[in-house]
Order: sequence, then C-alpha cells, then structure tokens
Amino acid sequence: MSTMTLQELDKTREECRKLISRRALLSAAAAVVPVPGVDVGTDVAILMKVIPIINARFGLTASDVEALSPELKKLVVVGGTSMGLGLVGRVLSTDRIINILVRLGAKKLAGKYGAKYVPLIGSAISASISFVVLRKVGNQHIEECYEIARRLALETQRREAVHTIDAAEEGLIRELKG
Repeated sequence: MSTMTLQELDKTREECRKLISRRALLSAAAAVVPVPGVDVGTDVAILMKVIPIINARFGLTASDVEALSPELKKLVVVGGTSMGLGLVGRVLSTDRIINILVRLGAKKLAGKYGAKYVPLIGSAISASISFVVLRKVGNQHIEECYEIARRLALETQRREAVHTIDAAEEGLIRELKG
C-alpha cells in the first residue's frame, strides 16, 4: 500500500463525501415506500457496499492493513477502534452496520417509523431522517478513514526523512574518514 499525500487525501475525502450524499438520496427514496423494514434494509445494504468502497479509496481495506509493517498496522488498528465507528480496515457484518445505525440514530430512527404512517408529510419526514442518518454514518466513517490515512502518511514521511538523514550522515562520515 502506498501512502497518499495530504492533497490526495483531501481530494479523496471530497469524492467520498459526494458518494455518501448520492447514496443518502437513495436511502431517502427508499424511506418513502410505506412498507415497514424496506428503508432499514436499504440503509444496511447501502452501507455494506459503500463502507468498503471508502476504505479502498483511502487504502484502508483489511488486506491493505494486513500488508503494513507491525508498527503501522498498530497505528491503524488502535486509531480505528479509538474513533467512533471502528469500521476502518475491518470486514463488515450486517449486525455491525445495524448496531451503528441504531447507536447513531436511534431516536431519529424511532421517529422515522412513526412518521411513516402519517399521510404525505410522514413520508417526507421519514425520507429526511433516512438521508440525515445515512449521511451522518458515512461522513463519520470518511473522517475516520481520513484521519488514519493522514497519520499513516505523516508517519511514513517521518520515517523516510529519518532514513534519508541517516543515509546522509553515513555518507558524510565516509567522506570525512576518506
């Protein structure tokens, strides 16, 4: 896995935010359907597809993380679990996604189910709540990926700088002795 520059990370973050906004619109459209459970199933399906895409764009899939040196892998694992969602570099499960949706939007999700049965305006409320919750989960994951990838990039740059300085010192010492 090659580390990204900070400019590349910023660009990736913006692209991922646009992706999440588009997928949140799909979630909102599914929430309009007056069949119970369709909207939650759609939210879970969307997140099951989009989270791995975001991880891959930041170079943080499970296989990418596994390929890192032990020190850098520790940086990702500890950073990923200490931040809210903990989905960076991990294999996803439906249960994990549902737990995150409930944890981050429990009150909103409860309101969404109740609002769904109020004619016309209820569907709009339900769609709005779906959009907000999905975008919140997605954007939080993007920020976690961004922060971990930024830390990896900075640590890699630091190591390369130290290696370069060490190599330069060795060359200088040889010149002085020679």
